[in-house]
Amino acid sequence: MSKFFTRAGTAGRVGALAAAGALVLAGCAESSLGGANGGGTSVAYGATKAEYQAAFADMDTILLHTQSPGAKGSVAGSFVEKYVDAVEDWSGGKLTFEVAYSDAIAKATEIDDAIGDGRLDMGQVLTVYEPKEFPASAALLDAGVLSDQGVVTGTMQSNAWPAEVAFSTPEIVAEFEDKGLHLMMPAYNAGVNALFCAEPTTGLGDFAGKSISVGSTVAGEQVSALGATSTSVAYTEAYEALQRGVIDCAMVSPSAAQIGGLIEVAPHTVIDPAAGLAVPTGNMVFNSDLWDNLPLAARQLLWDRLDVFLGASIEDKIWPVTANVVQEIEQFGGAVAPFAGDAGARLTEANDKIVDGIAENSALDGAAFATAVREKTRKWSDIIADLGYENDTDYNGFGEWFSPGKIDIDPYVQRVFEEVLLDRRPA
Repeated sequence: MSKFFTRAGTAGRVGALAAAGALVLAGCAESSLGGANGGGTSVAYGATKAEYQAAFADMDTILLHTQSPGAKGSVAGSFVEKYVDAVEDWSGGKLTFEVAYSDAIAKATEIDDAIGDGRLDMGQVLTVYEPKEFPASAALLDAGVLSDQGVVTGTMQSNAWPAEVAFSTPEIVAEFEDKGLHLMMPAYNAGVNALFCAEPTTGLGDFAGKSISVGSTVAGEQVSALGATSTSVAYTEAYEALQRGVIDCAMVSPSAAQIGGLIEVAPHTVIDPAAGLAVPTGNMVFNSDLWDNLPLAARQLLWDRLDVFLGASIEDKIWPVTANVVQEIEQFGGAVAPFAGDAGARLTEANDKIVDGIAENSALDGAAFATAVREKTRKWSDIIADLGYENDTDYNGFGEWFSPGKIDIDPYVQRVFEEVLLDRRPA
């Protein structure tokens, strides 16, 4: 089977397999791939691994193509690897993946095209790089400034409310569907954005006259509100720009700062739990044509194991990276600090204006959208508190405090599935 497929090639693959009578489930005459609009045996939500494997017992192997943003075995791609491993295991090896590592098939700005035309069957679309292609999703990205930025609670809240808002916003779902993409897990993130600065920079007086590298329009608005000047510096050039004083700070995620070596020259870090910077998100999607023609049990399993995808993205990526980064910050003489009172108040005001400004976005009903964002951010803050999750340490202490398995993430993941994903489970 070829590794690359055009959209026509995807349809041809579906037809050829169906014609060959492949992938037929036991006792179902019209359950082949492409035979009955992806019908077949249904597996109940909450089914055991044994029950799932029994449903796949008489099914031929289905090979799916995806890619990981990181090298094999790396933290950057651990959530993808854990997800595909879980799907393969629960299907008894009947759903299997060929994974291209380090985004070898399509780079960030091309992933949506690669899934739409069939070069990839499944992948993570980063709409932050294509705001004109995904204007409604761009509005959701902008609204991320209202996310809780706490080291534990913020990670959970900011990976829950945007997904719920996305699925309840028809314009967001439609802009994926229009490109041949079936939206599975919308708007998950890889951690907060932070300011990494060469010198301590927390108050309005500190920001005055400073030059800060940003990666989005809304980030530029935040920098301007703080009295600094935003600029765009290629990620590969950020280290040298900070070292030479061309820029004073860079607004990037902790993982990006670590990978790029920025902490060595800019260890003074600002993350404020109550005054958030724009949080970049990704979207887990599937090729729509293939999705619609997969056997029902296959689609249900791919959906049900999104619990592994979400849990691993937090437990195996965000938190370990955060722990490593704060230790590196300390190593180079820095610390993580919130904004000083005046700067925090100014940014909070600017963030409210950013969300209010979404009402002018012609891609969606902005006023209703802004209301939904505020309601869902509060809802998920309350849910996470009710589940008993707290920030038992701040960012500076997180490196020493955190260890794998210390936080029981299962109740949170289960609640996200029930609140956001269960109603959309294939049936």
